[in-house]
Amino acid sequence: MYLLDTNILLELLLKRQRFEDVEKFMRQTPRENLNISDFALFSLGIALFRRKMHGIFSKVVEDLLINGGLGIVRLDAEDIDKISQISMRFGLDYDDAYQCVAAEKHNLIIVSFDRHFDRTDRGRRTPEDILQGS
Repeated sequence: MYLLDTNILLELLLKRQRFEDVEKFMRQTPRENLNISDFALFSLGIALFRRKMHGIFSKVVEDLLINGGLGIVRLDAEDIDKISQISMRFGLDYDDAYQCVAAEKHNLIIVSFDRHFDRTDRGRRTPEDILQGS
């Protein structure tokens, strides 16, 4: 089970350098094994709205979440202190600490291109790592 960081979906939607790896990973992984945090979803919305891509955001929500089976994981108010602890322990921004706590709470592997996760206990995997079985 995986937790997709915002940069994974942006890579795909904006057709950045590694979008083909992301596309292949998304095709080969059962949707019920893919999750996004509510925070990452909101971050995706912010990034796409800034680019005037409102329709793309709506289509992503419909295709991946409503019809596609991608799960949304959330944190509760009780988890906020843990976000602060993880942030201070590993020197992470709020968004990365949130992802770490969400992954830990829901026992998910973080899929990201963000190297900040490498210094955490959970680490991260890239789509390429997963496709290669490493």
